[in-house]
Amino acid sequence: MNELPQQLANGLILGAMYGLIAIGYTMVYGIVQLINFAHGEIFMVGGFGALTVYLWMPDGFALGAAVPLMILGGIVVSVAVATAAERFAYRPLRGAPRLAPLITAIGLSIVLQQIVWMWYPDAKKDHPFPQFEGGPIDIFGASIQRGDLFVLIAAPLCMFALGLFVTKTRSGRGMQATAQDPDTAKLMGVNTDRIIVMAFAIGAAFAAIAAVAYGLKNGQVGFRMGFLMGLKAFTAAVLGGIGNIYGAMLGGIVLGVAESLATGYIGDIPGMDLFGGGAWKDVWAFALLILVLLFRPQGLLGERVADRA
Repeated sequence: MNELPQQLANGLILGAMYGLIAIGYTMVYGIVQLINFAHGEIFMVGGFGALTVYLWMPDGFALGAAVPLMILGGIVVSVAVATAAERFAYRPLRGAPRLAPLITAIGLSIVLQQIVWMWYPDAKKDHPFPQFEGGPIDIFGASIQRGDLFVLIAAPLCMFALGLFVTKTRSGRGMQATAQDPDTAKLMGVNTDRIIVMAFAIGAAFAAIAAVAYGLKNGQVGFRMGFLMGLKAFTAAVLGGIGNIYGAMLGGIVLGVAESLATGYIGDIPGMDLFGGGAWKDVWAFALLILVLLFRPQGLLGERVADRA
């Protein structure tokens, strides 16, 4: 029990990253009913964009001052890739059977990985990512690295800003209308193409922020990092109720905390020593998803079809 605050803090940090990435999945699915499996690679290119900005800075530039510029650089790269994918890969298939854009998304994911692997300098190995100096900070009995504080601050700020945007702005209301009924929204004067591009861009921006958090936490970025993080974020989106932005963040936090607790405690249960540790954390994450969907198929905050009728 003495380790519980630390395990909860680790899970909250990991879950906040999952949630930020999951928002991109859930926004796109909520509007165009598309599972964008290339979103993990959009997260990945955001990390490389942020790293590139840092490498361009003069020696001795303070990391605290560099982080906002790194975030901006990551967002620019991620948004550019996401909007280009929407325009040239997904929009021509908008009226096609759902299997066609799904396969396209998987193909685009592989293409983005290979582009970074081939063309980014020395990308065949993981690149070191800058780290904050100084030791960990003790908060409520948990030892938290200085880089981890970034995601704990960024995630709630991003959710607050997104909530205001969706509920208080004209574009946000247009986004809600398009998600509810795109044909009627178009008849009412909503530019649905612009709304869809906006959804891709917002999701990509949040993924870039998560990529900076990932780099600050792990001290490196690599061209493979988007696959597993994207898969976990998609799991979080489904767990929370895909199509619900608050559900995406809740699903991410639940998934992160479950992984952390399973890693820390499953092995201590008599007869379960073989199933503990970090090697099994992914298994327990998906076991949790299956368990939730058995009893609540729509996810934690999702609505049943009957509820919307």
